[in-house]
Amino acid sequence: MSAAVKDTVNNLLEKLHLSPTSSAPPPPKEPSADELKDLQAKYIDAGQSHVFTFWDDLSSADKGTLYQQLNAIDPKHINEITQRALNPPPSKEGGDKLEPLPESATSSVIDSKQDDLESWYNKGLDLIAENKVAVVLMAGGQGTRLGSSAPKGCFDIGLPSHKSLFQLQGERILSAQLLAAKRVGKKGEEAGTIVVPWYVMTSGPTRDPTEKFFIDNNYFGLKKENVIIFEQGTLPCISNDEKILMETKGKVAVAPDGNGGLYQALITSSIVHDMSQRGIQHVHAYCVDNCLVKVADPTFIGFSASKDVDIATKVVRKRNAKESVGLIMQRNGRPDVVEYSEIDQKLAEAKDEKDSSLLKFRAANIVNHYYSFRFLESIPQWAHKLPHHVARKKIPYTDIETGESHKPEKPNGIKMEQFVFDCFPFLEMDKFACMEVRREDEFSPLKNAKGTGEDDPDTSKRDILQQGKKWIQATGATVTSEGEEDGVEVSPLISYAGENLDFLKGQTLKAPAVIEKEKE
Repeated sequence: MSAAVKDTVNNLLEKLHLSPTSSAPPPPKEPSADELKDLQAKYIDAGQSHVFTFWDDLSSADKGTLYQQLNAIDPKHINEITQRALNPPPSKEGGDKLEPLPESATSSVIDSKQDDLESWYNKGLDLIAENKVAVVLMAGGQGTRLGSSAPKGCFDIGLPSHKSLFQLQGERILSAQLLAAKRVGKKGEEAGTIVVPWYVMTSGPTRDPTEKFFIDNNYFGLKKENVIIFEQGTLPCISNDEKILMETKGKVAVAPDGNGGLYQALITSSIVHDMSQRGIQHVHAYCVDNCLVKVADPTFIGFSASKDVDIATKVVRKRNAKESVGLIMQRNGRPDVVEYSEIDQKLAEAKDEKDSSLLKFRAANIVNHYYSFRFLESIPQWAHKLPHHVARKKIPYTDIETGESHKPEKPNGIKMEQFVFDCFPFLEMDKFACMEVRREDEFSPLKNAKGTGEDDPDTSKRDILQQGKKWIQATGATVTSEGEEDGVEVSPLISYAGENLDFLKGQTLKAPAVIEKEKE
């Protein structure tokens, strides 16, 4: 259908109130001649005027859409960050000085004093009870590798209850709120005044299905006004000759700006403002794919708040010298994440000076962080300093010469992204802390398709069921099984981290089982 005919049909349908998209917002209005001229001048000045090549072929609605997209992009800025990303500053002469974090900045749940752990836990619950704690979830990824086009948080890992990752995490927030209420003696409606707001960052492809999933599942028992869904930004995809790629004749090819886009999104989506209005002082941020994550973990919140740091991070022990994980350490006296590819074999295999059974550099990054609100409030002062990283990709595009669409078989351009940890080096060491946790208790990422055998739905399911079994056996209960599956799923609604299960003492449970309430 030609653009002229399409416009005529759409106009007629609108006059008859028969528009097939009447429930959707109207398309952006086509710009005036002066508006178009001004925008074109910006792109001509930046050497990116090719984005208007097919302007005259577009319908009025498509012109409005493309104008809106191009008007939101600063082509000069895109040129600048592309140059910086492609030409990063040279490494420090003589190489970076890499060291473990100082002992003053670290703790471990494995060997900390029980009194300290209890003190941090109680402090965290007190802060939750005072409505000073919020949670930020990074949930922009799709389940493509898992064989699903839905947001990864919607994925069912195969638990007996068939709960999704989103549901498990939402119920843990409910559980943390109830634990805090119990600590301060609030019951019934009064307990409902304790709120941990959940800020869910999505990407363009995942926002609508995420919102629908939350609505369809009644926000997993949380109040709608305390679940705030927002969207990370995007950046244009760039060709190998540093030109903005067009996905279609009327659309720029874009990609999410990485998990480091979180910081800008917290400002532009007014999340930091909302936190301020609520009196939030402490923020827990994590990735959606970790089925074991302790959301709003009181111990972690209490530890971080007690140290009065601006950022803290959870780590697990690196499995062995060859595990491909980023490590939390000091780089030139500042906290940083050092990628495994940056560490030579000698450093990777170095042993701890005090315990030769441990690696010297073992603090594996699991993207599980604490932020003080004051640090998030300062984002506008430093966000522009975050570097962009290049990923060379096969990017579908429209040929500017022929107008034909192509799906390349080899990388034809770059996507630029920021990493959430790139702001760590902005801090002095005394404003950063690290807490080591047990991998089997807190880290089981979902990365790969079923049957892979590592970081897949089966390992996620196994780790939750084994955790539940361990909690139940700790009460004095017995778990039996006739098949391979010998674990137990314990609902977060009844136990956040193994507490409140004494009613099972002396009982025998046949696995696989689900503990959803006290009377089972």
